[in-house]
Amino acid sequence: MKQTKNIVDQAKQEGRKALLETEAKIICSEYGIPVTRFNLAKSETEAAEQAEKIGYPIVLKIVSPDIIHKTDAGGVLVNLKNATEVANGYKKIIENIKKHKADAKIVGILVQEMAPQGTEVIVGAIKDPQFGQTIMFGLGGIFVEMLKDVNFRVAPLTPDDAKEMITKLKAFPLLNGYRNTPPSDIDALINIICSTSRLVMDVPEIKELDLNPIMAYNKGAKTVDARIILE
Repeated sequence: MKQTKNIVDQAKQEGRKALLETEAKIICSEYGIPVTRFNLAKSETEAAEQAEKIGYPIVLKIVSPDIIHKTDAGGVLVNLKNATEVANGYKKIIENIKKHKADAKIVGILVQEMAPQGTEVIVGAIKDPQFGQTIMFGLGGIFVEMLKDVNFRVAPLTPDDAKEMITKLKAFPLLNGYRNTPPSDIDALINIICSTSRLVMDVPEIKELDLNPIMAYNKGAKTVDARIILE
């Protein structure tokens, strides 16, 4: 996977352990993990142009190797509904970041589609000293911390392994369709889990990976936030 190798090599050359979110999403896309539509903008005008191409509503996020917790730094704006809001949002985020950390290196602003609400799940990976690359699946968003309803398997994983990780969750009835909640696309989630397994096996430099939240829909799924940490 050429883009993935180039991104990892570049980060290593620059001495960066945390990949930029744009880089993480490019890697995900190369491995067939669906992500929200996005582009990197480096000016207010460019942000507005990209938003028009992607479609509203829009989310803006700071892209900086020096800003890990974007929301805490005022680096995220959501539900922007037109070009004026996007252009003003771009300026606001830049102002917030300069107040938060004056010397932060700003690569640009991520212009991203605002994914419709679905059932939030998380797919993660961690390189365990004893077992190697280990994959995690569970409910995402705030539920991952509240309920701690997650399953782990050592990579590489088969589709049957991935399906078992999903169906063995205590909260599986929620994914299978509960009351007014439509059933999630289990095949799409199996694909994401297996693709993540393949990614971390192909790129042993990955120490941690978080796809959270992933919005699971009746048809398909989309990764909203992606984070990759290298050794």
